[in-house]
Parts: sequence; structure tokens; C-alpha cells
Amino acid sequence: MARRATLEFWYEFASTYSYLSAMRIERLAEAAGVELRWRPFLLGPIFATQGWTNSPFNLFPAKGRNMWRDLDREAARLGLPPVTRPNPFPQNSLSAARVATYGIDQGWLVPFSKAVFETSYAKGGSIAEPAAVGRILDGLGLDGTQILKAAASEANKSRLKVAGEEARSRGIYGAPSFLTEDGELFWGNDRLEQALAWAAGDRPDGLR
Repeated sequence: MARRATLEFWYEFASTYSYLSAMRIERLAEAAGVELRWRPFLLGPIFATQGWTNSPFNLFPAKGRNMWRDLDREAARLGLPPVTRPNPFPQNSLSAARVATYGIDQGWLVPFSKAVFETSYAKGGSIAEPAAVGRILDGLGLDGTQILKAAASEANKSRLKVAGEEARSRGIYGAPSFLTEDGELFWGNDRLEQALAWAAGDRPDGLR
């Protein structure tokens, strides 16, 4: 059997559009015959290099208002529950990102990631405190206490930092981002289908 192409899915738990992608990417990737590599990371350090101390959706209010309305429309179109708006926004995603980084090589990464997004954007729950993240883990039948402890180790903290540095070095500036094996970068939930098509070898004439 031929090896399937791989697409890297770079996501940030505080990112509204990462939520939309996380909720649909598995189904679309399977249909396209593409393997997924889930890559959690933190956008804050990347935003800081651009001179931003907050989400651009907060820095530019008109953009933020339109984003929330667009998120409502897209969630309804995709059959997702009505969107809840975290307060404050964006939520602190550090603890969740550390846990996801620890879980990269384990079978619970994807269900955990989706549960974090659902807690934040579909259930109106907090993901900011380690205890909140622990409850999400417990709800998946995992040992939240043990995993939080492991995720807070210096080695795992360093691993998350390295992932952020890798993202920046590869040209990622926002989330969600999708990287193909040949280094093609697609940014935004509305580019997910194009990213999968490119990864699968279906490319516009003149672009190879």
C-alpha cells in the first residue's frame, strides 16, 4: 500500500478558527486520503515578535466583532453547537498546550484537543486553570492529576517552547496553520480544504 501524504495541523487552543478546523479536519483528511499530524503550540510569543500584546481581534474591535459573527455563521453551517464567547478572551491556553504537548505521542491527544475546544467554545467553560484542564482529562477517563504533573515538567515545558520556535522558523504567524510535506503553508480555517488537496497532490495548473 502506498504511503499516505501527511499534513501538519498547527493549532492554538485560544484560537477561534482553530476550533472550527479541529472539529472537522479528521473527516476531511480521511476523505482526502491524508494523514494528520496534530501540532499544538502557543501564538503569544509569535504575536509578541509582531509587536502585539493581545489578540488582533481585541486590538482591532471592528475585526473582532466581525470574527464573532463569522464564527456564529460557520458553527451553524457546520452543525456545531452555538458558540460561547470566553470571558476574558482569549483564554490563557498555557496549561492546555503543555498537556497537549505531553500527549503528542499518546493516543489521547486528539480527543483531548477537541474536548478543550468544545469546553471553551461550545460549553462556556474555562480552560485557563490547570484544575479546569485536569477536569477535561478526567472526563476522558484519564488521570488528570498525573498528566498535569508530567506536563509541568521542565522537559515538557522546553518541548512546548521548541515547538513555538519551530513554528516561527517555518513561517507560521497565526492559527490554524497547515503545512504540507513540501513546505507549503496554508493559513486559516477557510484554507483547510485547499491544504488537504495540495497535500494529496491535487494542485492548480502552473503550481507544482
